[in-house]
Amino acid sequence: MLAISYELLHDYISSTPCVIDANSFSNNIFQNKMDCDICRELRSVPEERNISTQIFSEKYAYSGVPVLIKDAAVNWTAMSTFSFKFFKQLYTETEGSMEAVEDECQFFEYQTEFSSLKQVFNMSDERASFQQGEKPWYVAWSNCHKGIAKTLRSHYQKPYFLPEDSESIPTDWIFLGGSGPGANMHLDEVQLPSWQAQISGRKSWRLLPSPECYHVCSEMNVTVEKGDILVLDTNMWFHSTFVHPGEISIAIGAEYD
Repeated sequence: MLAISYELLHDYISSTPCVIDANSFSNNIFQNKMDCDICRELRSVPEERNISTQIFSEKYAYSGVPVLIKDAAVNWTAMSTFSFKFFKQLYTETEGSMEAVEDECQFFEYQTEFSSLKQVFNMSDERASFQQGEKPWYVAWSNCHKGIAKTLRSHYQKPYFLPEDSESIPTDWIFLGGSGPGANMHLDEVQLPSWQAQISGRKSWRLLPSPECYHVCSEMNVTVEKGDILVLDTNMWFHSTFVHPGEISIAIGAEYD
């Protein structure tokens, strides 16, 4: 098993164009275990439409099997409301909101030079709108401010397919940016499965099994279109993302119990 793990670590690093923190990555490899029966027969991410709560609960909710739910967010007002301008105005006009991200939550700069959400919203209009000659950008952050959460959740609802006794945890995650690499290959250090809704743009995910399943399970790729929701246990599946050219990519998500 050690030989397989080291081999996989080498393969992951050498085949991934982004820089990976090898120490953190190898720690994840040895700490996380996957039941290979979950992915043994999977060759692509299952796709569902108008799925019932019962079927979702039986097949996906807590099984570890990822699933793409098509058009699950199309009726949310977030689809016509969320934008860079919306988030900038919301955070700059809500006292203490950016400080809450910095002090209580998390901010991921990915391939940018930004070190805080405040710097993101201070970028020039030209860069924010991805004008020619400007540096690309893609960032993510979690929200810990109750006022911001109330506003965000007035524009989206609990995904219709989640079990009736399930709730999304209070922390929202926002992913925002333009074409190019998004998140590097990684595992999340969370306890619960999560959902992520694509509000704008198109984003492809690359999913890799844990090393103990390396020789029986397959790499999978899935593209999430505007209005789709991807359900994924990000503590189990290694994952990276890529934003396609065109409309700005905006996604929001949360863990669920």
